[in-house]
Amino acid sequence: MPGISLEIRRKCKICGKVFLVKKLDSQYCSAKCSKIAYKRKCDAEKKETRLQKIASQVPKIREYISIKEAVAIFGVERDSVYRLVRSGKVNSVNLGKRLIRINRKDMVALLPTRKKIRKEREKPLPKLYSLEPEDCYTISEVCKKYLINDSTVWAHVRKYSIPSRQIGNYVYVPKEDIDNLYKSDIL
Repeated sequence: MPGISLEIRRKCKICGKVFLVKKLDSQYCSAKCSKIAYKRKCDAEKKETRLQKIASQVPKIREYISIKEAVAIFGVERDSVYRLVRSGKVNSVNLGKRLIRINRKDMVALLPTRKKIRKEREKPLPKLYSLEPEDCYTISEVCKKYLINDSTVWAHVRKYSIPSRQIGNYVYVPKEDIDNLYKSDIL
């Protein structure tokens, strides 16, 4: 991707430091922060697969489940489950040290299962565009406003799948998407 000729400052998502971006899609201030973000992403994926494995091994007919199984099935944190038990919202049985079992029916009544949560997250909202000339910039207007070359604008339109419409000799792109693409994320 070609470098950009304007100065855009962003806040690093890991350390919070404000930095000058080198590429338009930069999110982190350094390679170190990028590696930390990648590690966090990998750890979250491993945790998700581990919890899915635990949830799939629990029989559906079991009336009382452990705390670990409740975390896996319902997608809540362990502390939240203990808080529900202490407040009396969920019936529990203490069979000994580390052997607390909670009533599955009470949890189902309070919380949705992990599968329902994942299905809700996966649905992307359809994006509606108005490609009328009054709601759009022409390519030359984008070049003048943000002081960049037209080939750079075209490269970004293709890379980020920004819709365009040609009317006569002019090509129109949505103002909202272009402004979001080139704006600075500083406080």
